[in-house]
Amino acid sequence: MMWWWHGLSLVGSLAVTGPIGVAIAIWLVAGRSWHLTAAWCALFGAGMALVVATKVAFMGWGVGVEAVEFAGFSGHAMRAAAVFPVAFYLLVRTRPISWRVAATAAGVALAVLIAVSRVYVEAHSVSESVTGCVLGLLVAVSFIWYASVREHLVLSRWLLLMCLPIVVIAPRVEPVPAERWIEQLAMHLSGRDQTYTRAIWQKPKSRQRTPSAGFSL
Repeated sequence: MMWWWHGLSLVGSLAVTGPIGVAIAIWLVAGRSWHLTAAWCALFGAGMALVVATKVAFMGWGVGVEAVEFAGFSGHAMRAAAVFPVAFYLLVRTRPISWRVAATAAGVALAVLIAVSRVYVEAHSVSESVTGCVLGLLVAVSFIWYASVREHLVLSRWLLLMCLPIVVIAPRVEPVPAERWIEQLAMHLSGRDQTYTRAIWQKPKSRQRTPSAGFSL
């Protein structure tokens, strides 16, 4: 079964979800819906920024919640929960509401499975995967609600379908070193020559540099 979880984890990688996020913006521009384009870019960008901010805070200064092993939102879970419900929703936006509900639910189900996979492949703790997924779902729900009350949006299904091969092809290409980029950013901002890791939570309390209430510093 591990191959299944690893496969799902790859579907949530930046190489897959990043291009889909960009593709959604392109679909919206093609439909000449400038307000929805701006809303999507702002929401998705804010979600990505929060993921990076929490990871930089931990890697650079050791800011995390030790009790639940939280060292930053899961980027895989956040991006998957943001892009898949929205992409599936846009694909059937002109269909009856039952189609839209079913498509959105399928996107949410896929995102939840990807979040679970991050725990199974031991890339994230439960708290990081859950909070990342919730953050992404907030992005998706906010956008879908906004899109549902906006003007009619004309989207080419062919344009949408042409982007689906990303899910199949992207996992086979060289992984995007996003985590390494975040590590370098954290070291640059904090002035440290190496990042904090979860290993600080395994050290005896007396050996930790700075005590904290609620956070591991």
